[in-house]
Amino acid sequence: MSTRNAICPNCGAEIRFRWSGAVQTTCDYCKSILVRNDINLALVGKAADLPIDISPIQIGTEGIFTDKPFQVIGRIVYRYDLGTWNEWHLYFSDGSNGWLSDAQAEYAISFQNSFTDPPPAPAELHRGMVMAQHNVPLYLTVITEAMYETTEGELPFTSYDKEKCHFADFRTGDGRFGTLDYSENPPLLFLGQFVEYDSLKLKNVKEFEGWPTP
Repeated sequence: MSTRNAICPNCGAEIRFRWSGAVQTTCDYCKSILVRNDINLALVGKAADLPIDISPIQIGTEGIFTDKPFQVIGRIVYRYDLGTWNEWHLYFSDGSNGWLSDAQAEYAISFQNSFTDPPPAPAELHRGMVMAQHNVPLYLTVITEAMYETTEGELPFTSYDKEKCHFADFRTGDGRFGTLDYSENPPLLFLGQFVEYDSLKLKNVKEFEGWPTP
């Protein structure tokens, strides 16, 4: 994975981009939120402290999904009524990117997709409704209002200018799912599947005292 370098306009630290499509990143040293325009970086804010969690995943964790290696290069922490969850931004060896959701030890991989059928408006959402995308019937199970808690690493869009977001989560009967992200207009569509932790063959994970070493 090739890297590109820039300088943090706040503290002068070197910023290394693993992914050429990164739009926003966070300085590891001063926690400044930086928006990228080619190799020029604009300081737009400060990242909040990361919450303490027990996720073994971290920036730099590597794994495999459908025989494609990936590396974790970014993270969004969302807060909602039941606590927080992580969305880890993944960069794959073929140059594509995706997301690894990490919530209450449940893991899922998803990718942004185009719509094949018009998405429902927020006012039309109700549990049990069916949305068809890419010839797959998806059943609405959960509607979530969340806050952007904090971010780290490289992201494909800006988050500093967002506060609240609404998600509509759909599932199929065979382990697949879809998510509508209404933080954009039109909304974003993510399609993916739930995965077992061991199937990802993760390495460079966080180690916790008392956990067995592979």
